[in-house]
Amino acid sequence: MFATGALRQIDEAYVQRGLVRFGYRHLVVLGPNSQRAAEASECAAEQGAFWAYHDLLYGPQTGGSRGGFNDNLKQIAADLGLDTTVFNACLDSGKTAALVRTETSRGQSLGVRGTPAFLINGQPLAGAQPFEVFQQIIEAEIGAIDQ
Repeated sequence: MFATGALRQIDEAYVQRGLVRFGYRHLVVLGPNSQRAAEASECAAEQGAFWAYHDLLYGPQTGGSRGGFNDNLKQIAADLGLDTTVFNACLDSGKTAALVRTETSRGQSLGVRGTPAFLINGQPLAGAQPFEVFQQIIEAEIGAIDQ
C-alpha cells in the first residue's frame, strides 16, 4: 500500500528534511460509499487520526472489505480509540461533505480520473508507484531548482 510503503520513504527522504511538501486530497470515484468514507476520514482528522483511519479503512483487509458503510466507518473510529460521540456527530452531520466534493471537483478539473494519483510540481503521475519512481522525479525537480 502506498501510504505504508513509498509514502513513508518519501516522508523520510524528503518531507522531514523540508525538501518536499506532501498534501492529500480526496477523489471520490466509486460513488456514495467512497464519498462517505472520505467524509469519515476527515472526521477522524479532526481528532488527529487521519492517517491511522485511512490505513485501517483502505489498508490490507482480511475477511472481506470493511467498506464505506456507516456502521463500518463508525466501528473503525471505535477501533482506533477515537471519541466516538464526537466522530459520530461529525459523520452524521455531513459537515465534511462539502470539503470532499470540492476536492473531488478540483482533482477532476486537473484531469485526475483515478486513485492513487499524484502531482509532483505540476507533473502528473498515475497509479501506486514504487519509491524509486517518485525519487527519480523528485530528484529531477530538485536538480532543476538548484540550477
